[in-house]
Amino acid sequence: MSKVRNNRAWWLILPMLALVAFSAIIPLMTVVNYSVQDVFDPSTRFFTGSEWFVQMLNDPALQAALLRQFAFSLTILLIEVPLGIGIALLMPKRGWQASVVLVLVTLPLLIPWNVVGSIWQIFTRGDIGLMGWSLRQVGYPYNITSNPLDAWVTIVLMDVWHWTSLIALLCYSGLRAIPEAYYQAARIDRASHWAIFRYIQLPKLTNVLVIGVLLRFMHSFMIYAEPFVLTGGGPGNSTTFLSQSLAVMATAQFDVGPAAAFSLIYFLIILLVCWVFYTVIMNLQKDSASGVSHD
Repeated sequence: MSKVRNNRAWWLILPMLALVAFSAIIPLMTVVNYSVQDVFDPSTRFFTGSEWFVQMLNDPALQAALLRQFAFSLTILLIEVPLGIGIALLMPKRGWQASVVLVLVTLPLLIPWNVVGSIWQIFTRGDIGLMGWSLRQVGYPYNITSNPLDAWVTIVLMDVWHWTSLIALLCYSGLRAIPEAYYQAARIDRASHWAIFRYIQLPKLTNVLVIGVLLRFMHSFMIYAEPFVLTGGGPGNSTTFLSQSLAVMATAQFDVGPAAAFSLIYFLIILLVCWVFYTVIMNLQKDSASGVSHD
């Protein structure tokens, strides 16, 4: 007697497959199509092969924007991850204080990106902004419109102010998930605060930190509205990131083919770096776990 296969499960996942195709696969195929063509108008286009990819990879302006983007992403990760862990460790664990602090920590995440740029634009103005006016009063000629270092540091501070809360909330949830028995055992052994953090809290936070680092890295690579509102990418190109270069190429210059090739390179860079991040962190976690087991 032959076995009858039940294929009803395929009908259940068809809506999800259709949604993925509509939201991801079809747009991606469209970009791939444009990346190998020279488009003059909807009816006039020529096949160019890999020409746009070669041009984009050898463009000095885009190479500079890519280096600037990596420097920005690594800088904010080096600041936001330790700072977020520190904030999570200091947050109250229970009571009304915990609720109040959670709301306060969450507030920056609720502000839209362009509004954050507008807030910091006013905050850093030398005439009416608290930060700009205060720095000038102590003798520092702070000016984000003429000094590239001032503009760069201000954008880093703005991002840290906006997104450290995400790392803090993820770490706080990870700390709350640690069973109380771990802390009781540590108190019995008279473990120091550093030992508790090093051998209990930090290993238990690895999974949420992997998520936090990947989210922040991907988001930092997509930063657009905040620097566009605050500095417009200047002075010069000192705060022009990849997303701004892509937007100018696709919408202002209407270079559809190069912009499509640039988009695919942009996508592959994010995918590759996220994979490297994930692999390195998970290997570190395995090494740490094996070291603990040997001890």
